[in-house]
Amino acid sequence: MLSTITSGTIYGIRSCLIQVEVDVSQGLPCFQIVGLPGSEVREARERVKVALRNVGVSLPSVCINVNLSPADIPKSGTMFDLPVAVGIMTALSKLPQEATRDTLLLGELGLSGEVKSVRGVLPIVREAALGGIRRCILPMDNAWEGEMVTGVESIGVSNLEETIRRLIGANNKTDVIICRSSAPTGAVTGSDRTPDGKLSGRTPPDRKESNRKESDRTPEDFADICGQESAKRAAEVAAAGFHNLLLVGPPGSGKTMLARRIPAILPPLSAQESLEVSSIYSISGLLQSAGCLKTQRPFLNPHHTITGKALIGGGRIPMPGVISLAHRGVLFLDELPEFKRETLDILRQPLEDRQVQIARSTGTYVYPADFMLVGAMNPCPCGYYPDMNRCRCTPYEIRRYLRRVSGPILDRMDICVEVQPVPFADIVAERSVESSAVIRERVMRARQIQADRFAGTGICFNADMNAADVERFCSLGAAERKFMAKIYAAMQLSARGCHRVLKVARTIADLAGTERIGEEHLAEAVCYRNMEVFK
Repeated sequence: MLSTITSGTIYGIRSCLIQVEVDVSQGLPCFQIVGLPGSEVREARERVKVALRNVGVSLPSVCINVNLSPADIPKSGTMFDLPVAVGIMTALSKLPQEATRDTLLLGELGLSGEVKSVRGVLPIVREAALGGIRRCILPMDNAWEGEMVTGVESIGVSNLEETIRRLIGANNKTDVIICRSSAPTGAVTGSDRTPDGKLSGRTPPDRKESNRKESDRTPEDFADICGQESAKRAAEVAAAGFHNLLLVGPPGSGKTMLARRIPAILPPLSAQESLEVSSIYSISGLLQSAGCLKTQRPFLNPHHTITGKALIGGGRIPMPGVISLAHRGVLFLDELPEFKRETLDILRQPLEDRQVQIARSTGTYVYPADFMLVGAMNPCPCGYYPDMNRCRCTPYEIRRYLRRVSGPILDRMDICVEVQPVPFADIVAERSVESSAVIRERVMRARQIQADRFAGTGICFNADMNAADVERFCSLGAAERKFMAKIYAAMQLSARGCHRVLKVARTIADLAGTERIGEEHLAEAVCYRNMEVFK
């Protein structure tokens, strides 16, 4: 007998619905899975057989063939355990065919029949809702991810027996039977759920704690920074237009301190951005441990020993790398020259295209990588150049150190600012500086101006503009054109550098609330192209 169960998988950042076709027929006893399965999927045979036996379902001596359709898409992970087990029971007439109609199943099976959490639930359920699926049977620890998607009913289950009861519609009002002696950490038991299988209003303690950490944590404040007014202004401009920022200065001047506070002046993720970022974290297996959707912009700070594969993503079936986890947020590279030059140069294409493409024999995987790059570095190996009273580096050592960062990477930094040592008077002075909340208000007003300007164009921020967009939205008057022509010749700017100056000037004008770009805006933007330290 043949049965078909709807499930899903992840292919890069894209989610796909998969039809799990199970055929049970007479013949030599066998159990095989086809349809381009990975090693984890092939191992499902043993997990499913033992799990079914331990819940009282004995498999007869028959030939079981499982096909995962479409067969040309690679399948990986353990999410097919539950649909394969249910498909076998349906094919053996132990479940009616209509019980799984318009239903998607996901979950890993333990040998006891326990349903364990899996990766990628959020994007798969979103795809299921678009595909007309009306009900999703999910692991209990992943059920909250499904509930974030409207238009589909998400039901959490803890074990295979409970799954069967939900499918056949048994009106069992008693507590859910757990195959293990106790529920897994974070699981929701029968007392947390209404009789129809939906989650009740009560939130497990660990999920409450996770929600508190994501939405209620107090960010570090700009008011903690002494002095450094020019650097804080540069950070404000960078946050307003989502521009790349490079901070150069001696040790202890506050570069890292300032960079870590940039998320505090960024606007929160919109609802669409939150689902977009949360889907990436779900695919990476990081969302389930968080216990809530991502509402704050990511801030990633990898160590300088990171490999290129970890930075952009990789593996036989590529997983999102650090730059994709920083999507819609900040990627902070501290001690920039300490990164391997070939590792930094990997960022050249993602910084332009806002995505990363990884080619494998199984296909080409595309991950989003629209992040704000913030770098911090010393001006020389000892960190004190050009203070020759303290710097002991030779000119050769300084040039060699600075050349670790290639010219193309420097050309992609919209804003470069020197962070000077903090005078003692600023350290002991009474604090009267602006807080992050005040700066954030200005940033959000500038972001709203950009949202109105770019409505319907697909552009989110000034930094996203291409050459044609710059010509359209960054038009200059006669005086401004003449001023820009002098700057272009004097600074020997490239075409990309010229466009980046105009985009930064556009952001400065937005912060000032003016429609047209003036000479004062261009002058400030040009100051942020200060690359003298690299010459």
